[in-house]
Amino acid sequence: MGSTLQLKRRVAAGLLLVAWAALAAADPPARLTSLAAIHALTNAEASHKLPVEFEATVTYFRPYTRELFVQDGSAAIFIFLDKDANLSPGDRVLIKGVTQASFHPLVETSDVTVLRHGSQLKPVKATYNDLVHSRYDAMLVTVHAVVRSADLIVNHNIHSIYLHMLSDYGEIDASVESPDPRPLEELLDDEVEVTGISSAIFDSKMQQTGIQLHANGIADVKVVKSVPASPWTLPIVPMDEILKSYRIHNFTARIRVHGTLTYYQPGVAAVLQDGPRSLWVATQSSMPLEIGDIVDATGFPDVHDGFLNLVQGAIRDSHVRAPVQPAPTTWQNLSWSDNIHLGHIYDLVSIEGTLVTEAREAAQDEYVVSTNGGLFAAIYHHSDKASLMPLPPMRVIPLGSRVRVSGICVQLVPNKWNGPVPFNILLRSSDDLAVIAPPSLVNVRNLAALVGLLLLVVFAVGARGWTVERNARRRTAELAEFEQKRSRILEDINGFRPLAEIIEQILELTTIRLHGAPCWCQVADGAQLGKPPADLSGLRVVEHTIAAHGGTRMGTLFAAFSALEKVRQDEIETLAMAAGLAFLAIETREHYSELLHRSEFDLLTDIYNRFSMDRRLEAQIVEARAKAGIFGLIYIDLDKFKQVNDLYGHQVGDLYLREVTRRMKRQLRPGDVLARLGGDEFAVLVPVVRSRTEVEEIAHRLEQCFDEQVQVDELILRGSASVGVAIYPEDGASRDCLLNAADAAMYVAKNARNEMEAAMDRRED
Repeated sequence: MGSTLQLKRRVAAGLLLVAWAALAAADPPARLTSLAAIHALTNAEASHKLPVEFEATVTYFRPYTRELFVQDGSAAIFIFLDKDANLSPGDRVLIKGVTQASFHPLVETSDVTVLRHGSQLKPVKATYNDLVHSRYDAMLVTVHAVVRSADLIVNHNIHSIYLHMLSDYGEIDASVESPDPRPLEELLDDEVEVTGISSAIFDSKMQQTGIQLHANGIADVKVVKSVPASPWTLPIVPMDEILKSYRIHNFTARIRVHGTLTYYQPGVAAVLQDGPRSLWVATQSSMPLEIGDIVDATGFPDVHDGFLNLVQGAIRDSHVRAPVQPAPTTWQNLSWSDNIHLGHIYDLVSIEGTLVTEAREAAQDEYVVSTNGGLFAAIYHHSDKASLMPLPPMRVIPLGSRVRVSGICVQLVPNKWNGPVPFNILLRSSDDLAVIAPPSLVNVRNLAALVGLLLLVVFAVGARGWTVERNARRRTAELAEFEQKRSRILEDINGFRPLAEIIEQILELTTIRLHGAPCWCQVADGAQLGKPPADLSGLRVVEHTIAAHGGTRMGTLFAAFSALEKVRQDEIETLAMAAGLAFLAIETREHYSELLHRSEFDLLTDIYNRFSMDRRLEAQIVEARAKAGIFGLIYIDLDKFKQVNDLYGHQVGDLYLREVTRRMKRQLRPGDVLARLGGDEFAVLVPVVRSRTEVEEIAHRLEQCFDEQVQVDELILRGSASVGVAIYPEDGASRDCLLNAADAAMYVAKNARNEMEAAMDRRED
């Protein structure tokens, strides 16, 4: 009995202990109050959005991109500031926010308070090795280097200086906040000391690809030793002799990496993948290697066009199998590299789409695939000895087939985090292109074949004799081809084919009609299309103007004939026909662009209209539901706008609407959408928010932008607006519910304003 009671007590004590542990785990994380503690976090810890509140000193601030670095003692960090601020180096500030993972942990905030003004901190002298090992990450440092290039660049319409420098062991870039281009030529080849914030250049996988300093101004670039003579006074060197001046002393150490071989092009390159990391290894080796084996690679690290590579590589196969399965993905994920779409450069991926076209080139087969509104090329490289031996037959897949492409993703331009970039998929074998579904039987090729068959039957039935039949077939076939191409051109004009391709089809059709005479077109204020003869001497050139209805010249068509050939009547007729088609194509594209803009934008204020706002709101609801996210909607009604129209007329009212629209747009963040719903009603879609407070802060800024008087011509008007806020899904889970909730909140604010104004009027009476 005693042992049973003792067991019950132990069980009860255990349950109490578990309950206490659960309560302790439910407590929110403690607020970090020192920069040193935040700097010591790992990315895994920072990803939990830990709350922070700490003091630090501003070392660098770029207002137009809101890039902020702060430092406290030997700890420094990057601050992602999501609102405008007025800060200067040396300011002592109080920062409240949350942590976030990046290349190194950073802090995201909209709450920065200036405690006092002070002087800039003293920089630390650093070497290339210090910076490449991130010993002074985000800290104010001074670096000694030689300027290799100095350029004036544009970022957010602001000019600044970008220096590419060579230090003792490596290359360092520096961004200098100065719009003055005059020092650029004087800095070339000078030894300088640059004071700025140390940061890493990294790719979409958070892999370091370089070093960059952020300097507050040109005063932070101190010339230690100037070159005796300007580079522009150097003697001219013949272009074929420039290699004679090439010198390099490279201290780069050989390294070894380990992973699964996912791609191998003998004599060119191999790709290794290890979990989420993958690496391009440039090698001249043609040793047999097995894709899917675990291998070691040794070589020298390098950055080529912004991508991390291993060059002069050698590879050893362990013959241990550990194949990597292609990761299914989409066109958006492969073409974008940001915090939403993870980088896939050099990863083994698979993607589905529709085969558009295929081509055999000198040493590779190329298949163009369309998917999700984008295009990419799937490329199968043959051996590097392909020029010495006949290529195997190209695998022919019917156009229009649904295919699954597996291979290595390679981006064609460096990704600078500001938009989609083109990419290719490198196939490991022809089997990486798998047909999922055959093309539809109803397509242009089959219809053309059917039409051709019917024409042949008609010609056969109507034949009157061998000579008549032959001539009739020839002439009818030419006419059928001409009309078929002409009909296809008319279909493309009303479709979405690019204008340049349509005009090239028109030129091809004109050449056929003129029995092979070369034709070309010069588009007004545009490109020259077609292929004119390299030598026009001895040729008779006929031209025809492509004219609009008002007589404006849209372009000119040209055709070249032998100077000995007599002028024929069909020359002018054919060129006139071609000019008519070209006019129709150019005018249709212009009208389409104009109609598309009119359908989505308000003609008075040039912001989105109600149709566009409804469509974007529906799409945002779908995205938020898929991610279990939130977003905000702000409803704006201009107070007493009818009085402006009644007192001063609709012309003044229109000018007033344009001015207040411009003011409201200046209060919004990139990505926020302003639309005019009609009359004096506006709405703002706020897609990226974390709380209602953020949306209410934007709404407050929109109200405040009416505090300043509005000048319209010679009139001074004072306006105001009533604003209501709704949050998805708290205030509504559908478009109409959100609009009604925001509208109701706006009327509550309007009634409160009217009651306050009435009370003030009664008090004055």
